[in-house]
Amino acid sequence: MVRSICHKDPNHGGGNHYMMTGAPTPVPVGCGAFVTFHPSMGSMVSHTRGVRGGIPPYMATPSNTRSGGPNFLGGEHAPFVVSGYPNSDAFRVSDVVLPGGIAEGRMQGRRALRGALDRMKRFNDRVTEDPAVEFDRFYEQGFDLVTSARAQEAFDIGKEDVKVRERYGRTDMGQRFLLARRLVEVGVSWVTVNWGGWDHHGGLADAYKGDMLKTLDQGVAALIEDLAERGMLETTMVLLLGEFGRTPKINPGGGRDHWPHAMSVLMAGAGIPGGQIVGATDARGYYAAEDVYRPEDFAASVYTKMGIDPHQKLETAVGRPVSLVNDGRLIRELFV
Repeated sequence: MVRSICHKDPNHGGGNHYMMTGAPTPVPVGCGAFVTFHPSMGSMVSHTRGVRGGIPPYMATPSNTRSGGPNFLGGEHAPFVVSGYPNSDAFRVSDVVLPGGIAEGRMQGRRALRGALDRMKRFNDRVTEDPAVEFDRFYEQGFDLVTSARAQEAFDIGKEDVKVRERYGRTDMGQRFLLARRLVEVGVSWVTVNWGGWDHHGGLADAYKGDMLKTLDQGVAALIEDLAERGMLETTMVLLLGEFGRTPKINPGGGRDHWPHAMSVLMAGAGIPGGQIVGATDARGYYAAEDVYRPEDFAASVYTKMGIDPHQKLETAVGRPVSLVNDGRLIRELFV
């Protein structure tokens, strides 16, 4: 548990961008070509590792609200979103199966016809296709996903042992943690499980009398234990974080407000020594005070664990050089 990560952005959008990319949100937003939003860590992993066995390298469930996008890396490195309710018996992942009434043989015929048409020289085809819009690559990725037996097997969570499903908790969030394990197991490099609804500016005590904390504890504990038992934890990293911390002092409405000056991040697996508490705040819990780390340091550490050089230079769509992580240093306790 790292308890001393901090930054200065108290906004949801800005904090999310900072924590998921390792780069502060450009200010002012929307001032044209001189503003460069960074790619998320998931998109950078996709860019580095690429598609494996026809399965997208970066997935998010149930939405991409907080996951971060590819920005200048291109749309092919955006996350594949797995929506829906995996605890339901009717759960199906959309767009990964053949449409009703189209057999595989007919699909192969359509693919061959499309290829033939693409090879025809069009009379009016005088404009070079924008390299940023590579429809053929998107088409091939979609085709590979639909025809991938491994992907179909991973998405079919109903085939999981009943006892394992119970262990994660028969809630949609618990089953999303289980789905994440199944996706990693077949070769997905980065999975983000998004869970909103923690922004309690009021009524905090009442909110936590319910099942939110129980659901989170059960799902995360089951995920780490399950990975360990399957021999996957040493090669899989589990991260649990938000975009910032919360105010140490309860507000008049009985809640806690945004507080980026100290936050905690749970990190497990990938050779990270367990049982550690890294860093500390001051006595009143207001500011990170011992072993203080920034989002840049967090990103540099995650990239290094993923085998990606955090100090490399990237190039934007207009040719501008951009550092993947600017002056990030490793959180040393993760590498003992």
